[in-house]
Amino acid sequence: MKVIETKLQDVKLIETSLHGDKRGFFTESYSVKDFKEVGIDFDFVQDNHSLSTEAGVIRGLHFQKGESAQTKLIRVATGVVLDVIVDIRKGSPTYGQWEGYILSEFNHRQLLVPRGYAHAFVTLTPNVNFLYKCDHYYNPEADSGIALDDPDLSIDWPVDISKAVLSEKDKHHPTFKEFESENPFVYGKI
Repeated sequence: MKVIETKLQDVKLIETSLHGDKRGFFTESYSVKDFKEVGIDFDFVQDNHSLSTEAGVIRGLHFQKGESAQTKLIRVATGVVLDVIVDIRKGSPTYGQWEGYILSEFNHRQLLVPRGYAHAFVTLTPNVNFLYKCDHYYNPEADSGIALDDPDLSIDWPVDISKAVLSEKDKHHPTFKEFESENPFVYGKI
């Protein structure tokens, strides 16, 4: 297994060993033992799976507030996405910064997103099966988000946001400045 550090504090890309031949491939996508050996030690309690049937679907920027904050281990089983995260932990050296990562059925990369990050992805192909583990159960009372088209974040989406396929909820998230006034995350004390 290979762990790649990113420019964002505590975020990691993970490449597991892949064994392939003319039949296809095999990979062990998760092993508590192997992940602990490389310093990734979370008690994942929930697995989630979403299917996006069209290219240009954007889901996010989502996060869970307060004690319900979640660390996520993300991978894509079919298709290709640009996965985008924003550090929303006040006091973090990368607070307010975003970064995007291509995750796909071809590169088999996984992304470790710590608590205190807003998360979104845009599908670059149809029929994306997006899978992720969480270290805390989903709490609808703690569900929150930030506007995808926030001018202060200036996320470089590879699609026209006005033509993207969004949920009604995702069309109405507050801006980053509005979020900052009620920021529940303090770096190191999430």
